[in-house]
Amino acid sequence: MGVGVALITPFDQNHEIDYDGFRRLLEFTSEGGVDYLVVQGTTGETSTTTAQEKADLLKFTKEHNAKNLPIVYGLGGNNTKVVLETIKNTDLSGVSAILSVCPYYNKPSQAGLIAHFTAIADASPVPVLLYNVPGRTVTHLQIPTVLELAKHPNIIGIKDASSIENAIELAKRCPKDFLLLSGDDNLVTAAVSIGFSGVISVIANAFPKEFGEMTWAALKGNFDEAAALQHRFLDFDTLLYAESNPVGIKKCCEIKGICSSEVRLPLVKASEELGAKLTKAMNAENFWK
Repeated sequence: MGVGVALITPFDQNHEIDYDGFRRLLEFTSEGGVDYLVVQGTTGETSTTTAQEKADLLKFTKEHNAKNLPIVYGLGGNNTKVVLETIKNTDLSGVSAILSVCPYYNKPSQAGLIAHFTAIADASPVPVLLYNVPGRTVTHLQIPTVLELAKHPNIIGIKDASSIENAIELAKRCPKDFLLLSGDDNLVTAAVSIGFSGVISVIANAFPKEFGEMTWAALKGNFDEAAALQHRFLDFDTLLYAESNPVGIKKCCEIKGICSSEVRLPLVKASEELGAKLTKAMNAENFWK
């Protein structure tokens, strides 16, 4: 519930993991009031981090989690056998749940998705959150599929980044104890108003305080306040994805002195034009806390 931050993975000029930057990020987001940490979600550039790097990032997070926040760990893929082997070989002690993205590229059927996530839930020693992001994976977890998977005792919720229409139907049809989390920062206030419990956020990497205030205003039913804050983020959020994620949010973190904006190929870091636009937007909204 509340705000989970989908942590970026800072890199140095040689594109190696910058653990000093990662430590600063953990401190900044934790002090900023996020409710839990999401390690190696797709915003963490999981497609270009190695298995050893993923394990090291999780270990580092556990060791530098000063506020003892819950940790959600991204653990998914499009090869079910490899995902199951990774679960078996990963130290998930201290992890509250895993976040498992919908298989990408191979476009499984809904029956295949049920079999895939059931196998993961059966194997995982911690609860599983589904992640539906069809804009990136192509495959969409349809509502009947989610309802079937919700019957599994180890599948506790879903991060949905599809559409507001899908969110409405999820809120209407899913069991009341099934955790619904927005995967779209621009839809948080609207999603909470129909029954969602919070968000796993990209923006919270650089603006945890402001985004937390917005989300919790909505969760407390103060929708006028939440809407006013949501409007401040509207144009800004669009800029973050202009050159793909996490390029924009990494540039914001660089502007704020948290870490470098370096990304790994095939992504390239933010252009000067985008950097100028982000700085202008941050100045306009006084996003410097």
